[in-house]
Amino acid sequence: MERRNFLSLVGMGAVALTVAPSVVNATDWRADKPAVWHAHTVEDAIKAMYGSTTLIEEGVKLNAPDVAANGGAIPVDFSSDIDAKTVAVFQDANPEAAVMVIDVNEYTIINNSIKIKMGKSGTITIVVEGKDGKLYAAKKTLEVALGGCEG
Repeated sequence: MERRNFLSLVGMGAVALTVAPSVVNATDWRADKPAVWHAHTVEDAIKAMYGSTTLIEEGVKLNAPDVAANGGAIPVDFSSDIDAKTVAVFQDANPEAAVMVIDVNEYTIINNSIKIKMGKSGTITIVVEGKDGKLYAAKKTLEVALGGCEG
């Protein structure tokens, strides 16, 4: 009897894996909007991503150190309660400004912790695209004590 239970569980798992790809999907932003990933300034990257650079600096919380001991792994925490479509992270210290873009759905809680690499001191910008079509943002300027390769 245990073998039959095991086989039924394997069968249910196979069905779940078959259904999951149709339920879970993500946008390939690098393919859909390649100009975002080649933009050299934050303003150009935001314009390429959203078609506008008008930012409302409210509704987004950003926490990063004032001085990063190592530019190779800077901790960045951000959150928002805005009813959003996407969240994007940009920085102005590296040659390309875009760091990441996240698709948001009705079940997503925007409360993320990431580590980014910055070769020199600069500003991190988080942009939340609201379902109302507005762009909400938070910015933080920080000093990098060491470069991205710890030197």
